[in-house]
Amino acid sequence: MWLVLALISAVLLGVYDVFKKYSVNENAVFPVLLFSCSSSALLFVPVFILSATQPEFMKSAGLFLPTLNIHEHVLVILKSIIVVSSWTFAFFALKNLPLTIVSPIRATSPVWTLIGALLIFSEKLTPIQWTGLGVTITFFFLFSTAGKTEGISFRTNKWIWFVLLATLLGSASALYDKHLMQNYNRIAIQAWFSVYQVVLLLPTTLLFWYPKRKAVPFKWRWTIPMIGLFLVISDFTYFYALSDTDSLISVISAIRRSGVVVAFTFGALIFKEKNIRRKSIYLAGILVGVMLLMLS
Repeated sequence: MWLVLALISAVLLGVYDVFKKYSVNENAVFPVLLFSCSSSALLFVPVFILSATQPEFMKSAGLFLPTLNIHEHVLVILKSIIVVSSWTFAFFALKNLPLTIVSPIRATSPVWTLIGALLIFSEKLTPIQWTGLGVTITFFFLFSTAGKTEGISFRTNKWIWFVLLATLLGSASALYDKHLMQNYNRIAIQAWFSVYQVVLLLPTTLLFWYPKRKAVPFKWRWTIPMIGLFLVISDFTYFYALSDTDSLISVISAIRRSGVVVAFTFGALIFKEKNIRRKSIYLAGILVGVMLLMLS
């Protein structure tokens, strides 16, 4: 069951990436982040209210929101800091790089999550999984040659480093999620995480964007609230999968990142990005590595 949930999360995450690209294209990044995260938080308002007023109904629906203690709130705040940092780097990279460059790099997240899972959770890998790891890394380095044909150096372009930092932080978040989902209530974690995102992003937006709002104007787009909607649904299925005691974070992360196919396809068809054939070959290699991780 957790494998199916991870696959559903992957498809939703691919659509989410497309909405992000459309939203930040020639737009101010921090307001997009703030409003998309605010739409996520608003979705949990009924959960907060009904958990307080109709607890039995919410328990029967599997959506009851229990009270968190101070220690648990601190853990959620730490998760929020990691994720907001990752998203900030990712959104700026998306604004300045083709989606068909950013998405495959983000697809390598399972590699870094896998390494962390080996070190932290002592997860055991089969020879096929080790092969998948090697294939993914190999095609990631080959993928960097596709960027050079578009004048994008993987060494000197700061936006490449932004997406790499976003990917590493995302992997750290995935490992942290494994701990949270198996030790704390997943509904409470997701709901308060959505709230703390807004708490963190509001002062950040006022500090870094508002004084420069005339130079970097914000344009409202219908895709901005859709970012929050698709993220909440994707995370709900993802957290549900992680809460299964038999689940493997290395495999779930690999499946979830396969949603890159959705984002890559839209990048090619809608945004008319370049060098699609070569990128497709290298992306296929990355996904073969990811599939080897999953199938084993």
